[in-house]
Amino acid sequence: MDCYINLHADKIPGQWYNILADLPGEIPEERESGNNPHSKELMQKIRIKELLKQDVSKERMVKIPEEVMEKYLAAGRPVPLMRAWELERYLGTKANIYIKREDLLPTHSFKLNSAFAQAYYAKEQGITELVSESGAGQWGLALSYACKVFGIKCRFFWVKSSMVQKAARADWCRLFGAEITASPSNITNTGREILKKDPGCPGSLGISIGEAVEYVSLHKDCAYVSGSNLPHVLMHQTIIGQEVKAQLKSIGVKPDLFIACCGGGSNLGGFMGPFFFDKEFNQGTRFLAAESDAAPRLVQGKYRYDSADPLGITPQNISYTLGRDFVPPLNHAGGLRQHNGSPVIGLLRHKGLLDAEAFSQEEALKAGKLFSMLYGVLPAPESSHALRAAINKALDAKKTHKKTEIVLCLSGNGILDINAYRNI
Repeated sequence: MDCYINLHADKIPGQWYNILADLPGEIPEERESGNNPHSKELMQKIRIKELLKQDVSKERMVKIPEEVMEKYLAAGRPVPLMRAWELERYLGTKANIYIKREDLLPTHSFKLNSAFAQAYYAKEQGITELVSESGAGQWGLALSYACKVFGIKCRFFWVKSSMVQKAARADWCRLFGAEITASPSNITNTGREILKKDPGCPGSLGISIGEAVEYVSLHKDCAYVSGSNLPHVLMHQTIIGQEVKAQLKSIGVKPDLFIACCGGGSNLGGFMGPFFFDKEFNQGTRFLAAESDAAPRLVQGKYRYDSADPLGITPQNISYTLGRDFVPPLNHAGGLRQHNGSPVIGLLRHKGLLDAEAFSQEEALKAGKLFSMLYGVLPAPESSHALRAAINKALDAKKTHKKTEIVLCLSGNGILDINAYRNI
């Protein structure tokens, strides 16, 4: 068997899969924030109309616009599924490990799959500027590039501690013309309120969301977009899982275990989503979310309503949350830092369909370093959490002498996160 399982360009899926059509129960409706009685109206006003429709649609398959498909192909989709022979030999395991290589996309991560789609719909609506937030910067970089491709301005609020850690990624975003603001900042009331309480606040994704939403609410001709959590983002990312499904079919493999890192939940939802309710593939299959123990929302969080930002500007949605005031440790290098996550992922977890484990930054980065030693590719810190989970499961298979088919998503490249690896 070849190391790479490739698909020809004419086999790329022409539709996104919408998991809302198959979920075991309805996602409870969002609620108004206690601090903003017009929070739902606000979000309807500042977001892209087509994406609002996609968030509530029950249409199982949604056609990918031709212009978005062209961008996917130009970016190198379909990306290969790699049989990790060297890793298997190193571990001495009976497990077969397959890795979806989203790190090979132009901006180094899976985030581009939704960035292209969102920029396209913004252009169709006549929007001239997109505003967002970013944690590790992968979404900010992808959005910067997608906006450049579609001729739209890009602005985003970046968690201050992460922006300092990843200066080269900031430089790359600015190369595409993006305007970046370290968060918390003094240009929004949200930022000023946070800095008044804690002048040295390192920032959090929730704070950045609050600043981005507030900024858009006060400026014309721009729209707010998100790189994770929302149903339409997970739907756009199912290009990943559908490609994996075709690749697995081509070699006759039915996995025992799917693994992906989980922050807001978009790479996990896009990668695993097409498999949860597919009877052909899901026959006792397990699905595992690999979190950071610096922000273990699925492992330690509560399943309840919460806002995405600390001041409660945004509506409340139900998922697992660590509380909207949560701020991750300053030394946390990965992007898995959000206090709450996708309502879709939360429901899957709540219904017992998704397992979750949390890993320390050190053990995750050691897994990433091992992968780099074997393949010459440095994974993103986020992706290294999935690698750590896969390595652990492969070693379990070694102990039990059980052949196990493991498939994981390598969601991003970590060359611009090199600072995180220096002391590992």
